[in-house]
Amino acid sequence: MQDSLQTPIAAAAEWNSARSIIESAWDQPELRGEAATQEAVEAVLEALDRGVLRCAEPGEGDWVVNEWVKKAVVLYFPMREMKVEEVGPFQFHDKMALKKNHAEAGVRVVPHAIARYGAFLGKGVVMMPSYVNIGAWVGPGTMVDTWATVGSCAQIGADVHLSGGVGIGGVLEPLQAAPVIVEDGAFIGSRAIVVEGVRIGREAVLGAGVVLTASTRIIDVTGAEPVELRGIVPPRSVVIPGTRPKSFPAGEFGVPCALIVGHRKESTDRKTSLNDALRTHAVAV
Repeated sequence: MQDSLQTPIAAAAEWNSARSIIESAWDQPELRGEAATQEAVEAVLEALDRGVLRCAEPGEGDWVVNEWVKKAVVLYFPMREMKVEEVGPFQFHDKMALKKNHAEAGVRVVPHAIARYGAFLGKGVVMMPSYVNIGAWVGPGTMVDTWATVGSCAQIGADVHLSGGVGIGGVLEPLQAAPVIVEDGAFIGSRAIVVEGVRIGREAVLGAGVVLTASTRIIDVTGAEPVELRGIVPPRSVVIPGTRPKSFPAGEFGVPCALIVGHRKESTDRKTSLNDALRTHAVAV
């Protein structure tokens, strides 16, 4: 999502006070009703909404989960009261407000797309009828296609394409759990599911129907011997659904896995590279 990993924003000194207040309130529930706590939580949610803070972000050499920011999101829910919202002929009854000011942010939101307050949408994001939950971060130029969902705290990079019906899982607790991360330029095919903190590397391609959980075997079959991975798809990998044999008391059956069948070319023209990858490996999208 960034060309270089930087010192996390959430670790900056300017957030020390808010972090201290939130950590104290997390450990001492009697503090949660105090004005200072509520102001700190509100400040964090407003910063998440603007993309100033993130629930997870690139750090020095790897991604960093900002547990205290996730704590603020969890603490925000009981601070809110259920209320009715009218949007044209539609009525909602929820604790969370909807995200606003899309025109000012340069975001296209097609009816019936919904993003919750506390989610960030970068400039040029297109939301077809879809859903982005609180705490998520969606980078500039990304397409969230029809009926795709982006779960709480998920991190989606720039120029990503989430095809129709894609399910990107969310996570708030356990606090230390990493959210799903889809890095810049990735293409996620129709009805693919990515959950449990799986990371999709830059410019990777997932074919239609690929299901990735933390325990799913991701098998690179491009070499002389298979290489097994879990929880991460390397950059520019081309992935399709697969099965592998497993013995059960009733016999041997195929269980789902994911197969890396090729690699997207390193190219300055991402679209050409993507089209080549889809044609070369006959990937359904």
